[in-house]
Amino acid sequence: MRLDDEQESSNFEIQSGRSGGFGGGLGGGGNLLGMLLPMIGSRFGCAGIAVVLIVMAVMGGGLDLGSMFGTQGGGGPQQQAEGPKNTGELTDIQRISLKVLGSTERRWQEIFSAEGQQYPAPTLVFYSQNGMSGCGAAQSAMGPFYCPADRKIYLDTDFFEEMKTRFNAPGDFPIGYIIAHEVGHHIQTVTGLSDKVRSAQQRASEAEGNALQVRMELQADCYAGVWAARDQNLMEPGDLEEGMQAAHAIGDDTLMRGAGRAPVESMFTHGSSEQRMRWLRRGLESGNPADCDTFSATAI
Repeated sequence: MRLDDEQESSNFEIQSGRSGGFGGGLGGGGNLLGMLLPMIGSRFGCAGIAVVLIVMAVMGGGLDLGSMFGTQGGGGPQQQAEGPKNTGELTDIQRISLKVLGSTERRWQEIFSAEGQQYPAPTLVFYSQNGMSGCGAAQSAMGPFYCPADRKIYLDTDFFEEMKTRFNAPGDFPIGYIIAHEVGHHIQTVTGLSDKVRSAQQRASEAEGNALQVRMELQADCYAGVWAARDQNLMEPGDLEEGMQAAHAIGDDTLMRGAGRAPVESMFTHGSSEQRMRWLRRGLESGNPADCDTFSATAI
């Protein structure tokens, strides 16, 4: 991506310090796992338990369940959220992230303005390994995520190194795609779609709830494509291929196979690799958020 002349967003925070928590994985965290799985099952069903186990397998058993579910142990220092710092203190990857965020702000403001509305930009929160969000504990093994409760995106930038090494998705466009995807969830929140889907999920079966979540995620992928399509000056040769490679790498079926498990479509929560690539490409080719209505699509 051509980001040299892009203006960085000022909507960011940095969390300092590291939160205490239980040791990770199926080893030292075995007892904690036994306590947490019933809780996970009661909230998300068998699919929720399976997803946690898959993530643990993918991460080599290094998932800190205590941090992930907000159970604290010991008296370790808690994460402290700080306001925007002097940009001279930012790392290169943080600067890139803020330039991407700034670009999404300008493009979505244009879209909202066309409808006579003001775009309320989200805040990007940088943390390292463990953090706290309005939705509970943040854990780097969870990957980047958006919290609708405080309308903030949480990011441990080490994840981008994971994209290169573990998921074989190098390049800078995947950084843009991932951040723009989380911004897509912000769009769903501010337009009220997220609340409607959550309400429907509460009345749905486990499989139906997962299917609704897949449509949410695929729409966010499409919104990421819309951002890129509307900021073509950022695109360079090879960016599209990098984006498709990243979307393929984080498809549910690919992740399940990587964890040594057969893909089970009813357990998908983000969509298959083919679906994620297709909806990202749809947004890239259209540039129109109206074309990202995954909920009206007969087949996704």
